Amino acid sequence: MKVLKKYVMMTTLLAFSAMALYGCGKNQVKAPEPTTASAPAESSPTSTEPTKDSTTDNTDKVIKEGSVEKEGNVILKQLAFLNKDKTISLSTIVDDEKMESLLGKADDIKSHTYSPNDGKNMDQLNGKTEKEYHYQGLVIKTMDSAENKKSYIFNILITDSKYPTVRNIKVGDSYELLKETYPEGNLLGGEISNEEDDYRYEPANYVDVMNFHIKDKKVESIQIYSLID
Repeated sequence: MKVLKKYVMMTTLLAFSAMALYGCGKNQVKAPEPTTASAPAESSPTSTEPTKDSTTDNTDKVIKEGSVEKEGNVILKQLAFLNKDKTISLSTIVDDEKMESLLGKADDIKSHTYSPNDGKNMDQLNGKTEKEYHYQGLVIKTMDSAENKKSYIFNILITDSKYPTVRNIKVGDSYELLKETYPEGNLLGGEISNEEDDYRYEPANYVDVMNFHIKDKKVESIQIYSLID
């Protein structure tokens, strides 16, 4: 019996010890595992290259004769002349007040409205009014539009050196300088001589023209005009 009691007491003591150890284990706080900082995600590089602008102005580019459509008024910027700080081109919408703001008061203004009986045989222009603004060394013609009756420039004749083209060719300049400045043009006579000839620049499908009249190998006059149907 003594041996049995001793065995029971030993067994009971071991059981209490095991329970005590289990309780201590549950109450322990688990230390956090060390973490390694992850490297920041690599951001995609931002391109610094300039994007190509689809509306790049072609004004400064060499325009081959008859090769470019007249869109966005790009070609008309070439078919123009300068008066001080103002640029005046074909198809510019004008009236008497606008012309005075561009060139000052005209020396004379002439007007004609086309009709079937005017003797000019311009039936396609019947009902339209043409105006001529005369200045010293310069004549500008306008025509009104049938749709809105607004007038636009369709013919410019320059005989004075104070009105250069947008590429800075003026009356009195040499044929050599003209050809260098307008390499796209053509000499109608084929070969320069001391006689009179014309050097023609017409980039907009042969409808809008800049014509330089040459005499003694110099620019005698400049005419910028649109063919009217």
